Amino acid sequence: MSEYLSYAEQSLHYFTRPHDGPAPGAIESAAAWRGADLAESDSWRCELTAAQIDEFNRALDHAASTGRPTGSLTAADFPLPTLAPVIAQWRDTVAHGRGFQVVSGVPVERWSAEDAERFFWCVGLHMGRPGAQNPKGDLLGHVVDTGADKADPHVRLYQTASEIAFHCDAADIVGLLCVAAADTGGASRIASSVAVFNEVLRRRPELVGRLYEPFLLDVRNEDRSGALRHLPIPPCRYSDGRLRTFYHSDYFRSVVRHDDVAPFTEQETELLDLYEAIAGSPEFRLDMTLHPGDIQWLSNHTIVHARTAYEDREATGGARRHLLRLWLSIE
Repeated sequence: MSEYLSYAEQSLHYFTRPHDGPAPGAIESAAAWRGADLAESDSWRCELTAAQIDEFNRALDHAASTGRPTGSLTAADFPLPTLAPVIAQWRDTVAHGRGFQVVSGVPVERWSAEDAERFFWCVGLHMGRPGAQNPKGDLLGHVVDTGADKADPHVRLYQTASEIAFHCDAADIVGLLCVAAADTGGASRIASSVAVFNEVLRRRPELVGRLYEPFLLDVRNEDRSGALRHLPIPPCRYSDGRLRTFYHSDYFRSVVRHDDVAPFTEQETELLDLYEAIAGSPEFRLDMTLHPGDIQWLSNHTIVHARTAYEDREATGGARRHLLRLWLSIE
């Protein structure tokens, strides 16, 4: 079995969500949190101890001693005798609890760029199974401003410094390791898609049914082939007491640029506007600034995430904002 999934394999795994029918009412779970309740808490942040950092350094040395390139390393090449159970707890929190975990204290400032990539790849192997993040097969992404034109429908917005609206990625878990922060802006903004669903149900129960029906997702082929322009994806699936949500504001909305796609109905526009207004409200969203050495793990089933616009510090001789990214599948 391959150590990683192709873009198509991972997407299929992610979108194959069980569905028994609409939820009978509001959903009560650890994933149904509100940002206002967590903003003053550090319960979602884990600060690495000196002993844990030493264990990571030893594992990093062991992985480097194999002489193999980063993408061919396995979890066995990065032995974590005491940290493996801790990482399993992070995974359980993300997959079955509140849906996110932040880890602080990774000593990226003491490592080379190659060591940071090797570390994050190997920790990801302990969290789940890496998958490609685009049709080109990139497994370890670099989130930087490349100077790409954000108005180009083939450009993915993480390649720019612009704001990114609430969305999910096509993988069970997305992980980010901050290597360098922006001069200003670039805050991570997350919200519980379970709590947002509950609030839509409370305010406009007549709109909730539409969340179980497909919206067309603008594919935005990076290869510009145009072979596949859009896919029907239902935002919400419900089974065995669990709501799984895929939401993508930019790609749901931009699909109407295609000639074969009808304009949104008034009800659909109201639903999209309401969903995003709730997610972005101070009561529901949780904002955080990722500092160098911070890892953020998010569930793409129970969290929607966004980013504020930013400016890099290159004008003052500093480094560009730079995050490493992993998409992971779990059983």
